Amino acid sequence: MKFLITHIRVRIMLVFLVFLAVVPFLQGQVDSTATDSVTFYFEEARLLRNQNKLDLAMVALKSAEDLAERNDDKKLLIDSYQKQAILFLQLGKQDSAEIFWDRSKGLLKDIEYPYGDAIFKYIEAIMLYRRDNKFQALLMLEEAKQLNNDRNFFNNILLLEGIIYVDLEKYEVASKNFNSLIINTDIFEKDYLATRAHLGMSLLNFKTENYNESATNGESALQLAIKNNFDKEIKAANEQLTQTYEKMGRYDLSSNNYKNLLVLRDSIFNAEKVRTEAKTANKIQFDFMSDQLNKQDKEIEELTDATNRSEIIVILVSAFLIIISLLAVSLYRNNQIKLKTNDLLQTKNSELQGARDAAVSAMEAKTNFLSTVSHELRTPLYAVTGLTHLLLEENPSKDQQEHLKALKFSGDYLLNFINDILQINKIDADKLEPLNIDFNLKRTLQEVIDSLQQSAKSNRTKIILDYDEDIPGHLMSDPIKLSQIFMNLVGNALKFTKDGEVKVIAKLMKKEEEDVTLYFEVADTGIGISKEKQDSIFEGFEQGSIQINREYGGTGLGLTIVKSLLGLFDSKIQLESELGKGSSFFFELELKSKDSLVDDIPFEITQQDFDFKGLHLLIVEDNKINQVITKKMLSKKDMTSDIANNGLEAVELAETKNYDAILMDIHMPGISGEEATIRIRKFDMLTPIIALTAISLDDSLESFYAAGCNDVVTKPFKPEVFYQKIGENIFNKKIKNTGS
Repeated sequence: MKFLITHIRVRIMLVFLVFLAVVPFLQGQVDSTATDSVTFYFEEARLLRNQNKLDLAMVALKSAEDLAERNDDKKLLIDSYQKQAILFLQLGKQDSAEIFWDRSKGLLKDIEYPYGDAIFKYIEAIMLYRRDNKFQALLMLEEAKQLNNDRNFFNNILLLEGIIYVDLEKYEVASKNFNSLIINTDIFEKDYLATRAHLGMSLLNFKTENYNESATNGESALQLAIKNNFDKEIKAANEQLTQTYEKMGRYDLSSNNYKNLLVLRDSIFNAEKVRTEAKTANKIQFDFMSDQLNKQDKEIEELTDATNRSEIIVILVSAFLIIISLLAVSLYRNNQIKLKTNDLLQTKNSELQGARDAAVSAMEAKTNFLSTVSHELRTPLYAVTGLTHLLLEENPSKDQQEHLKALKFSGDYLLNFINDILQINKIDADKLEPLNIDFNLKRTLQEVIDSLQQSAKSNRTKIILDYDEDIPGHLMSDPIKLSQIFMNLVGNALKFTKDGEVKVIAKLMKKEEEDVTLYFEVADTGIGISKEKQDSIFEGFEQGSIQINREYGGTGLGLTIVKSLLGLFDSKIQLESELGKGSSFFFELELKSKDSLVDDIPFEITQQDFDFKGLHLLIVEDNKINQVITKKMLSKKDMTSDIANNGLEAVELAETKNYDAILMDIHMPGISGEEATIRIRKFDMLTPIIALTAISLDDSLESFYAAGCNDVVTKPFKPEVFYQKIGENIFNKKIKNTGS
C-alpha cells in the first residue's frame, strides 16, 4: 500500500514537471502565430493598396491593429497605426492620417523602436511635401534613412525623393533615383516600384521635352501596371501617354489612351468606388474614436467601483461648478490671448521656415560650389600630372628631370589639398557613416606602414609596429576610415621626425565576450608641440606656427580629419608632447570581435604585369588636352584607340565597332557618361567600361556601378593604377569567361 502511494506521488510530480516545461513552449508558439498573422494582414494590405483596393486594404489593416492590441504588441500596433496613416494620406484625408500618426507618436515615446521612428519621419516628409515644403521634406527623408536600412523602406524613400526632385526641376538627381528603382530587387514591391519609377521617368522626360523617352517609359509603366492590376498606375500611365503622344503629333495613339482613360473612369474610378472608400474610412475612424471613448469610460468605471460613489459625485460636481465659473470669467480673455499668440506663432513660424530654407539653400550652394571647384581643379591637374609622367618617360636630361619631379610633387600636393578640403566638407555635412564589416586589424596597420615606408626612408626614420597578439584576429568596424586615421597620424609624425623613429602601438585593454576595448598610440621623436599650441592643433589649417608651415609644408588639415573621423566612432583623440622630444597621439576604440571565424591564410596581393599589345580601346572625353594625354599613355603600351568627343558619339561608336574596353568620362556636354553607359548596356553587356572621373570617388561610386560601369578611376590618376585597372578588367574578365 505504501509503495502504491509513493508510485502515485512520483507520477503526479512527473506530470507537473512536464507541464512546467511545455507551458513556455506553447506560449512562444502562440506569440509567434499572432505575429505571423499580423504580418500576413500587412502583406495583404500592401498588395491591395498597390492595386488601388483601398477599402479592402483599410479592413486588413484594421484587423492587424485589433490583433496587435489583443496581444499587447506595441511595435506591431505602431506599424498598424503608421500604415493606416499612409493609407489615409493616399485617400487625401489629412486629418484622419494625423490622428493615427499622433497615436504612433505617443507609443514611440515609451519604447525603443528605430524602424517605427524611421517610418514616423517618412510620413512627416510626405505631409511636408504636400504642404509644398520640399526642402524640409528632403531633410526629413535623410533623417529617416539614418534610422533604418530596410531595403523596401529605402526604395520607397528613393521614390519619394525622385518625385520631389522632379518638382524642384533637379532632373539629373531624380533620374538616378528612378533608374535605380527600375532595376530594383525588392522582395515585396519590385514591380510596383518599377512601375512608379517608369512613370516618374516618363513625367521627367515630358517636362524636358524628350517625348520619345517619355513615351517609352510610359508604355513600360502601363505594361507593368496592367500585368499586376495596379489600377491607379494604369490610369496615370494612360493620362501621361495621352499628353505625350499629343505633343509628338501621334494623335491616333493619344486618342487610344484617352479612350482607355474614359473606360477606367467609368468602370474603376467611379463615384461608387469613391463612396465605398470614404464610407470604409469613416467607419474605421469612427470605430477608432469609439474605442478610445470606451477605454476612457472603462477607466472611469473602474475608478468609481474602487471609491465611494457619493464622495466622487460631490467632488466632481464641485470641480465642475468651479471649472464652469472660471471658464465663464476667463473665456473672453483667453480667446484674446489665443488670437494674439496664434498671430505671433504664425509670424515666428514663417521666419523660422524662411531661415531653414535659407540654410538648406546655403548648404546646397556650398556643396555644389565645392563639387564644381573639385571638378574644375582636377581636370587641369590631370593634364599637369599626365604630361609630367609622359615627359619623365621620354628620357629627359638631368636638369629637366629635376624640374619635372618638382612639377609632379606640386601636382600631388595640390591634389592632396583638394582631397582634404572635400573630406572635411563631407564630415561637416554628416555624409560619412562608419561601416561595420569584418577585418584584420594587424593587416590594416601593416598596410598603412608599408605605404609610408618611402616617406620614412627619405627622412631616415624607422617605423615600428608594437602589436598586442591577444587582440582578436577578426574585428567588426570600418577598416577604410581606420586606415585614414592612421595614414594621417603616422604621415604627420613622419613629416616632423628626421633621423628618429615613429612607433605605432595597439594594445588590448578589455574583452568581455564579443565587446573589445583597444588602446592605440602613435608616438614619434620629432620636434614636438608647445603647450600653448596643443589646444588649437586639431583646428583646420593649424600647424603650430607660420615658420613650421613654411619649413615642413602641408595643409594643416590632417589632425582635423583624424578628430572628426574618431567622432564617428564616439572616440576622442588625446595628445602629450614636449618641444624637442616628440609627440604622442592616443585614443581608445570600442569594437566587436568575431571569435568564431577562422583566420584567413596570409597572402599578399602582387601587382600583375599585362601584355597590352594589340588592344583597341574607345576614349570618351570632351577635353582636348585630356584626349591627347590618355591616347599617348595607351600608345606607350602599344594600345590603339578611337576618340569620342561626347556621350552620343560614344554610343554610336560602341554600337558600330568592337572595343576591348571603353574609358568613359562622366561630366560631358550633351548626355553624361552615366547616361551613355546606360544606353550602351542596352545592346552590349560584355565590354568593360571604366569610368574616368574628376569628381570625388566617394560621392559617385554607387551611381557609376548602377549605371553599368565595371570600375572607376579618379582623375588625376597614377599611371600604374591606370594600367592595372585596364588589365584587370580586360584580361581577368576573359579568364573568368573562359573558365565558365
